[in-house]
Amino acid sequence: MNVREQLETIEAGTLSNFACTSTNHKQSKRVVYEDPCNYRTDFQRDRDRILHCNSFRRLKRKTQVFLSPVGDHYRTRLTHTLEVSQIARTISKALKLNEDLTEAIALGHDLGHAPFGHCGEAILNDICPHGFKHYLQSVRVVDYIEKHGKGLNLTYAVKNGIACHTNQISSTREGNVVRLSDKIAYINHDIEDSIRANILRPEDLPFDCISVLGDTKSKRITTLIASIIKNGVYEIKMHDNIKKAHDDLRAFLFANVYTNPIAKYEEEKVQYIIEKLYMYYKENPDKMPEVYRKVAAKTDLDRGVCDYISGMTDGYAIDLYTELFVPKAWK
Repeated sequence: MNVREQLETIEAGTLSNFACTSTNHKQSKRVVYEDPCNYRTDFQRDRDRILHCNSFRRLKRKTQVFLSPVGDHYRTRLTHTLEVSQIARTISKALKLNEDLTEAIALGHDLGHAPFGHCGEAILNDICPHGFKHYLQSVRVVDYIEKHGKGLNLTYAVKNGIACHTNQISSTREGNVVRLSDKIAYINHDIEDSIRANILRPEDLPFDCISVLGDTKSKRITTLIASIIKNGVYEIKMHDNIKKAHDDLRAFLFANVYTNPIAKYEEEKVQYIIEKLYMYYKENPDKMPEVYRKVAAKTDLDRGVCDYISGMTDGYAIDLYTELFVPKAWK
């Protein structure tokens, strides 16, 4: 047997019956058939393709919550993605699920996120006739945009997990692990970033939630992970009392952080930048890179412009706006 076949044999002998193995032909199916690799399973190949793609690298310059924060320790979309991956892999390993599939979904789940975080997503959703949801855009990225429009040709299971990571039930347990891990990660790291930004103090956190989940980030993440693991592999969920504390803490963040004027004060400028760029490329589609011109030709102009802008990093969008609309000093 080659290395891949040995790995597939190990999966069959060690993973749970509820795990999605690499030899599950429905879940590991690609739109375009490819000969198997001698050294990696199909889900390992997907993970590697995501890790090496352009969209993954751009995550380091995309906002998580705070727009262009000053400081090295605030989360970006990339560090968020890595934290989701770590949490999801811990859960999958404990439940004897497919860790490679879990990691691939986690690393790819936010590839389609717009610049300027959920603010940018909301603006594109308003102005693009097709609407805009980052989880669906992430699938568009891996299907139609990466590799100069050829796509990454990922397996069905990975794309399904990416598409379902926000609020849908995935076709695999691994996808559902990532969905909960995403929430665990962003709630707890957003608390830490908000305390660093002086938006929250530790004592502001609701006592009913903290008394159940823990009074530090580490304790809360451990409690949430343990609840999912102890609940078992049959259904990926938290115990009811843990879920209530988690949901109440999330509601607290929406009321006190995500809509806080300190975190939101630059959003009017963001809206103006995105709208101006959108209208500029609607009027000047020939100025877009070739891959997006091809998208526009195959579908329509709004789709191509939305794909282009959503792929921009925060800094690139600002620099592009400055180049196009801010007068330069005459020398």
